Amino acid sequence: MRVVVDFDLCESNALCMAAAPEVFEVRDDDFLYVLDENPPEELRSKVELAVQRCPKQAIRIED
Repeated sequence: MRVVVDFDLCESNALCMAAAPEVFEVRDDDFLYVLDENPPEELRSKVELAVQRCPKQAIRIED
């Protein structure tokens, strides 16, 4: 699984970070960082939740 973020769409609202803090982080500079672009399979449900919660649909999963 590979996490892909369209940073042109991303608003760094941190909903993805709330769903999958192991993978996403919004830092003090108000930018989103992907901590693990290839997270382990056991985090798939959390990453899928992050994808669903993103109001700008800026996150996708590639298998």
